[in-house]
Amino acid sequence: MVNVGIIGASGYTGAELLRLCAQHPEVEVVCATGDSQAGTLASHLYPSLAASYPNLVFEEFSPERFVGLDVVFLGVPHEAALELAPQLVGKVGCVIDLSAAYRLKDSSQYPQWYGFTHTQPDLLAAAVYGLPELYRNELQGAKFIATPGCYVTAASLALTPLVRSGIVQSEGVIVDAASGVSGAGRALKHTSHFNTVNEDFTAYGLLDHRHTPEIEQVTGAQVLFTPHLAPMNRGILATCYARPKGNAPTTASLLAALATFYKDEPFIVVRPNVPSTKSTLGTNCVHLTARYDERTGYVMVLSALDNIAKGASGGAIQSMNVALGLPESMGLSTVGVYP
Repeated sequence: MVNVGIIGASGYTGAELLRLCAQHPEVEVVCATGDSQAGTLASHLYPSLAASYPNLVFEEFSPERFVGLDVVFLGVPHEAALELAPQLVGKVGCVIDLSAAYRLKDSSQYPQWYGFTHTQPDLLAAAVYGLPELYRNELQGAKFIATPGCYVTAASLALTPLVRSGIVQSEGVIVDAASGVSGAGRALKHTSHFNTVNEDFTAYGLLDHRHTPEIEQVTGAQVLFTPHLAPMNRGILATCYARPKGNAPTTASLLAALATFYKDEPFIVVRPNVPSTKSTLGTNCVHLTARYDERTGYVMVLSALDNIAKGASGGAIQSMNVALGLPESMGLSTVGVYP
């Protein structure tokens, strides 16, 4: 069995990690912390976990509790992860961070995009980016993994095949994406209050959303990224626009390029149908389609995923499977919850 610890298990990504670990045949959750909920039964905060974790109590963090475990997930804010990771890397089998503290390889970008100075260049360089579809070889045997952001996963898996193959230009790429409210986390804010979100659809982070440099790092493209908040619990729908490079493609050739690039990927679905967030609910799948508009000369690629699953905790479990040499799809669903 793989002995797992989850730090920050009382948040939404932590609860999703607990859900996915419960259905993973090789995983046993040994301990789960949630400092703001320390002493609380996990099943009290999340009744959905009651059958699998009837006696699990959220603990306060203590590094000694995690030493020697096979895998430790960090589901805490960026600066907290920056403090905790050095205490764990090298003392547990594999540390998987779900924050952005170790995603950007250029440490000089952190003050501008995240508001803090990165003080661990060696650990930053050692972190393997946790997107198996693009970094699988690097993830094999990895000891420290930085799981990508949810918006980044959606945009990168849509655009990277076309940028790498030279089908689209790497300059002037536009990404418009909408996310469910769970992406804002469990802590209540005015912007995520029911009365604010319900019957509303709004853009935010104009021109300076912190996922922008991460999307550019993965895709190799210059990106104008605009996120939107949609009145739904889970899901991301990303619509990406780019100019063709060289001869104009066709819709059929774009779909073929995506299908060829992802032909052996268990969690990537490429179809002519327009993807929807509901079709990915509760799964680790990303649904993709593409079009070429002869009238405007734009390539359009759309992707849909569950922001808490493939966009966070599911992607982290997938990376864990690769790092440990387990079957990559173990414990992860490809069938959505519907209706």
